[in-house]
Amino acid sequence: MKYVIGIDLGTSAVKVLLVNQKGEVCQAVSKSYPLIQAKSGFSEQVPEEWVKMTVQALAELVSARKVNPEDIEGISFSGQMHGLVLLNQQYQVLRPAILWNDTRTTWQCREIEEKLGERLVQITKNTALEGFTLPKLLWVKEHEPDVFTDTAVFMLPKDYLRFRMTGTVNSEYSDAAGTLLLDVARKQWSEEICERLEIPLTICPPLVESSHCVGTLLPEICRQTGLKETTKVFAGGADNACGAIGAGILSDGKTLCSIGTSGVILSYEEKERDYQGKVHFFNHGKEDAFYAMGVTLSAGYSLSWFKETFAKEESFDEFLHGVAQIPAGSRGLLFTPYLFGERSPHADSTIRGSFIGVDSSHQRSDFVRAVIEGITFSLHESIEWFRQERKTVDTIVSIGGGAKNPVWLQIQADIFNAKIVKLENEQGPGMGAAMLAAYGCGWFESLEECAAQWIRPSMEFAPRREQVEIYRDLFPIYQEIYHQTKELSRKLAKYRK
Repeated sequence: MKYVIGIDLGTSAVKVLLVNQKGEVCQAVSKSYPLIQAKSGFSEQVPEEWVKMTVQALAELVSARKVNPEDIEGISFSGQMHGLVLLNQQYQVLRPAILWNDTRTTWQCREIEEKLGERLVQITKNTALEGFTLPKLLWVKEHEPDVFTDTAVFMLPKDYLRFRMTGTVNSEYSDAAGTLLLDVARKQWSEEICERLEIPLTICPPLVESSHCVGTLLPEICRQTGLKETTKVFAGGADNACGAIGAGILSDGKTLCSIGTSGVILSYEEKERDYQGKVHFFNHGKEDAFYAMGVTLSAGYSLSWFKETFAKEESFDEFLHGVAQIPAGSRGLLFTPYLFGERSPHADSTIRGSFIGVDSSHQRSDFVRAVIEGITFSLHESIEWFRQERKTVDTIVSIGGGAKNPVWLQIQADIFNAKIVKLENEQGPGMGAAMLAAYGCGWFESLEECAAQWIRPSMEFAPRREQVEIYRDLFPIYQEIYHQTKELSRKLAKYRK
């Protein structure tokens, strides 16, 4: 039996999957690493921790499975998007990596808008947000000029990890699309953006396809992990692109709902499309394809926050008990999940969450259901935007924390008014990375063929007409909350400590 490995470099941990030719996950190892938050709004990590923990995970995976390393044919990567790693001429790291959830760059976003205007969305298909890579580069340029001057190349997190394992410097289109430096349609770094913002084009790494073989493992990595130098290493993709591949979102009409800490609605795009920056538009991990994506910043986190605040000692099963008996609409209680601000369709870092309609008759289970419904309403805003652009969204693959509870899956079906599909063996972006390796190794003629053999639905949830009508009536009220509370949130911002 032959194997491939998918490495998913997340924000809190790296997860390594050993997958055989049948698409079965034979072994999974996860290793965590710390987050550095030295100041409010700062979020950084030490790149060496990614390398150290990945090497440990690979060594554990190889030894625990007792697999012949010669049978592991390929490795590929998925990784957290937007993070900035800066290297000097000797390829040494110049400072800790600034991560996607770092919010120090508001002024740099305004600078980008001022200098580029409409050209930003025309070139990159996205608006300037604090999470992207370009604002981080400008922040370093302004606040750490010596570091910026010493920079020979910037890398994204998983690209740095892959460089340390192979010695090869490059990036690929799906991750590069999240930098605000890529001409998404032309698939090349934008000379115009670099010139206007005085960013040297030379610090942008070479670009390859996600399934491109970038080389093999360095001898030192082989010694530390037990892997062979003949193992092929493939470029991989951004976490959302790999999540889409791992869920089979590889053709028109396919849509993904992924609920983790944040929440994503991702829809496959065959061709370039102009969404005016209302949702993200990125290159896919599948060659010459794209995806549109709406993001809820505090999706699963909103539910975790509520549980940790009001039911810390309970298991999640206990916490969710009774939610199924609460009627659609939570008896007139609505929640907006703006705990970190919001991304889609409201790019607003100041807005904060609300419970609206609190009544003395409400019990805790009403609040829990309202939180679940509020998260789902927020994701529904992106779905409605796609539908307004004449995209068909009638079947949605649901993965992540929101796919673990059948009550929530049914709520998704009713609010989205679409069939919800749960997968038999959902492994998220790590599986997409493994599929890129399998395709790159020649096991399949296409990613679609790989998906057809490896990805299997286990359950489906159809929308129920009566609940659909209730949610259809409630949705405009939910949407109104943002506009009614936007100014209140701004006024309250100075009291947050």
